[in-house]
Amino acid sequence: MTSTDASSNVRRTTGVLFILGAVAFAVAASVLSSTFDWPDILREPASVVLPSFVAGGTSLIWTWFATAWTYAILAVPVLLLPAALGRAEDPVMRAATWVGATSVVLSLAGFLRWVFVVPPLAQSYAGGDASTKAAVDAAWTAQHQFGGALLGEHLGQLLAVAWSVTISVLILRDRLLPRWVGVAGLLVSALYLLNQGDVLATAVPGFPVWDLAGLLGSSGWGLWVAALGLAILLPLRATADSRRKAATESVV
Repeated sequence: MTSTDASSNVRRTTGVLFILGAVAFAVAASVLSSTFDWPDILREPASVVLPSFVAGGTSLIWTWFATAWTYAILAVPVLLLPAALGRAEDPVMRAATWVGATSVVLSLAGFLRWVFVVPPLAQSYAGGDASTKAAVDAAWTAQHQFGGALLGEHLGQLLAVAWSVTISVLILRDRLLPRWVGVAGLLVSALYLLNQGDVLATAVPGFPVWDLAGLLGSSGWGLWVAALGLAILLPLRATADSRRKAATESVV
């Protein structure tokens, strides 16, 4: 295998995994939204969330498991992106890559607490007396603010935005991909950043919140990730078409 073939394979793998990760997570998140009213239920008290979680049964736990690990797929193409774009030695790209990979890990931890931390809390709450419910309520709030608001929603999302902004700027500066990919990345990143108002409001009452920022920001960011994967694949298609055309002309 030549170095050109190896580079094409890395690029193809990166593009496909960005698309696969974005689509798979969107499907899992849609199921979670329809069965558990996610993400709106995240801002409800334990007295609402925990009984609803118990009512969801084992299937809800597996839905959270699927949501977590489909999102984790993105870590692989994020790590492969510098090589796919021929910028493996670029220090800015390398730094952005580790920021992006860290964001995925933090979000994964936030998702997986619904698999390993929330179920026993929900069961204790459902079968407990008033004092037990009060204790579980406090435990729920602590883990929810730490694992959810701090790790997953604040740090995870902020680092994801930092990664996408940096990648978008590099795309525009060095023309690594079509210009629209970089422009779209900056726009959706700014929109996604506005969701921090909702996160900060959990700790700072009265902090300004735009209710649609979470939905529009996360959806737009996910679409951009899929578009990034598609843009990475398009040059491969163009190269293949050029080779076929050259081969045809040589025969003629």
